[in-house]
Amino acid sequence: MPGKAEVMDQPQQPSNETTTVIDDTQRPPAADQVTAEQPATPTEAAPAEPPPWHPFYEDPATEAPRPSRKVSGALVAAILAAGLIGGGIGAVAANQFDDNSTTVSSTSADPVQTVPRSAGDLNSVSEVAAAVLPSVVSIEVSANGQGGEGSGVIISADGKILTNNHVVAAAANGGQLQVTFNDGSTAPAQILGRDPKSDIAVIKVDRTGLTPAKFGDPADLVVGEQVVAIGSPLGLQGTVTTGIVSALNRPVTIGTENGLGQPEGSTVIDAIQTDAAINPGNSGGALVNMDGAVIGINTAIASLQTGSGGQAGSIGVGFAIPIDQARRTADQLANGQQVNRAFLGVNVAPTTPAGEPVTGAYISAVEANSPAATAGLQSGDVVTRLGDRPIDGPDALVAAVRSEDPGTKVTVTYQRDGQTKTVDVTLGAQSEG
Repeated sequence: MPGKAEVMDQPQQPSNETTTVIDDTQRPPAADQVTAEQPATPTEAAPAEPPPWHPFYEDPATEAPRPSRKVSGALVAAILAAGLIGGGIGAVAANQFDDNSTTVSSTSADPVQTVPRSAGDLNSVSEVAAAVLPSVVSIEVSANGQGGEGSGVIISADGKILTNNHVVAAAANGGQLQVTFNDGSTAPAQILGRDPKSDIAVIKVDRTGLTPAKFGDPADLVVGEQVVAIGSPLGLQGTVTTGIVSALNRPVTIGTENGLGQPEGSTVIDAIQTDAAINPGNSGGALVNMDGAVIGINTAIASLQTGSGGQAGSIGVGFAIPIDQARRTADQLANGQQVNRAFLGVNVAPTTPAGEPVTGAYISAVEANSPAATAGLQSGDVVTRLGDRPIDGPDALVAAVRSEDPGTKVTVTYQRDGQTKTVDVTLGAQSEG
């Protein structure tokens, strides 16, 4: 029976021949399959097995599996939250190619001194770091005697901080959050709101006079542009790495977490791909351009699985949520509002009911009175473009729609009965509290 996916809601279901259904009870992927994890800190005493990333065909109704660490050579995308073992002092970095490990004796560092700068572009990575570090924090999470760590970006002078849901989810029911600022000072924090489907959360500290981050426009990014990642990998606060934009509009399926920090399904993000080194603990941190403007929130990495059982690290394939999408959700959460998402109203699959593959997203069902139905889209249509974005599968359509604002008019290109057609669709709004 071919899979399907609810577009605008959840990632699509894999085909029954070449892909793996996301399910905690299912066997791990073969060594030649591509998967992905989020970069947050696991909260287990031993490093938690990360949810896999399957770039295109996923089952929206099931949870992401935890791939076996014994499958050497498999590519896995990991949550970028760095794990602290029972509140232990040291952070351990596992070698990805053997069973040895290196212990970092201290997770702290001297505060980075900022320097005055004139208006205009910054000329070096050091200038970018000096400008942005005061706006990036480390977040420690403790719940049920265990702990984890991630990163966050200050979005208001009165203490609001943007981060990933998977960084703070474990503290949603009785846990505690502590924020460490670039100057070494700390403050407790509370969750203002979180949204598992976008993997965005907003927390708040009782502070004023903070330095909010400057925000850029991801629409201005080009592949090959230099970027800088800032966060707390493995608890090492204020770490700065650099790389380039490797790809744009990359559909990435990641695991979601409930209020206990436990896996509860999967979702699709419309990611910026970068080769800047990001690792567990970088989740929620900043990806910035050379103007010192945040253009993405570091969220997931693809990593080679190892047989050592340790948490995977960077191989130069990282993913960030574009900041315009992250802020859209964060603004609603910070104001106590329901999260509105763009909505098309179709179920899609990678194949026809007969199991024949298609190039695009096969519409298996159209919701009554939805934007798709109003525009005349039908079951059996194959969507190949949304606006100027090519659609090569269900996840690509999910990501493309979620990247838009509700109420946006988009041109949908589709195939019907062997003919290519276009229709304008005004996206609806889907509200969730």
